[in-house]
Amino acid sequence: MVGKKGLGVRGQREDCMSDVAKILSLIENCNDPDKLRSWIRNARDKGEPGVADAAFRKLVSILPKEKPGTVEHDFWQTIHAFEHVLSEERGKTTRLARTRQKVARAGVVQTLQDWAMSAKSTDGFVMLLERNMPELTGEAIVLRHAPQFGAEVVAAARRRLEAADIDIATLPGTAPAE
Repeated sequence: MVGKKGLGVRGQREDCMSDVAKILSLIENCNDPDKLRSWIRNARDKGEPGVADAAFRKLVSILPKEKPGTVEHDFWQTIHAFEHVLSEERGKTTRLARTRQKVARAGVVQTLQDWAMSAKSTDGFVMLLERNMPELTGEAIVLRHAPQFGAEVVAAARRRLEAADIDIATLPGTAPAE
């Protein structure tokens, strides 16, 4: 079989892989939310889940206004990710109004503490795990920023993730249990 450039099937695959590598490099250096959203849509339409995921993760990393590496940045990254996923699934813009209201009342740290200490996991926790995004759960954020939380909160977050069969060691930025 001969492709557009006169290459055989193997050559087509190499071209495709080269194109994907170029797009991934562009995504890595992109700070334009509209471009990233476009890449997400196009990649999904073309059956390139790796490109869609890279663009999605870059998008949610640049949307928060808070300083990267802070608990607030990580929290808002999660909120933006979850809202994006829900908006796509529902076909309309979806905002986590009750969560946003709670943060306005109690703050990010208190909201995360409440999620971790709750007797049962939040719907968001379950939905993020179903979508293979355990690193975006509030519990993972608590572990990444453990010094900002009490020992009992960190322990509760760890228990919930472990009970869901999440390997804590694979979560980015989390410290091993002491």
